[in-house]
Amino acid sequence: MLELVTRECELRRANRIDRMLQQSQLPLDKTLETFDMKRLPAKASRQVRTLLEGSFLDRRENLLVFGKNGAGKTHLLSAVGHELIRLGRKVCFRKCSLLLQDLLIAKRDLKLSQVLKKLGGFEALIIDDIGYVQQSREEMEVLFTLLAERYERGSVLLTSNLPFSKWERIFKDPMTTAAAIDRLVHHSVILELNIPSVRLEEAKARQAKQ
Repeated sequence: MLELVTRECELRRANRIDRMLQQSQLPLDKTLETFDMKRLPAKASRQVRTLLEGSFLDRRENLLVFGKNGAGKTHLLSAVGHELIRLGRKVCFRKCSLLLQDLLIAKRDLKLSQVLKKLGGFEALIIDDIGYVQQSREEMEVLFTLLAERYERGSVLLTSNLPFSKWERIFKDPMTTAAAIDRLVHHSVILELNIPSVRLEEAKARQAKQ
């Protein structure tokens, strides 16, 4: 009986994790097993291993990852997301541009509060590629609304190729930019991936073989 109950519990846990993974929209191939941790600077590697414990979600801390294109920012946050789900934490992954489109549609249809409430049900909201594509003022307004809504209520995990000094390009005016940054960094862990592009390294390796 004990063995049967144990198997049933394990099966239910596995099914629950599968459902959470589907809901998260995380890239299935970008896991910790496929990420080369040796590429990270020593400090960043130590920070990541601590983050994998998941306790930063209990403190509503944000995780902000900066680096050049191809540094592995998306893969790293996706890998962290997969590990958090294995711990039973609710995670949502969205590309910034697609998330903003959904928020604008919700605002147009007078359903923005409902969408924000739904996103609030996730302990970790991963927003990928903030600042990669220049957005309109209307899109930045709903993004700021989202960040303000999650402030000290849920963790935001984001990637950006722009340092904070250039975030006025994103939020369009100094006051909104300062307010957004203030909310993000107040309780946060910042990772800087000052490492070469993975894609560039792979391209060079292929050329060398040829």
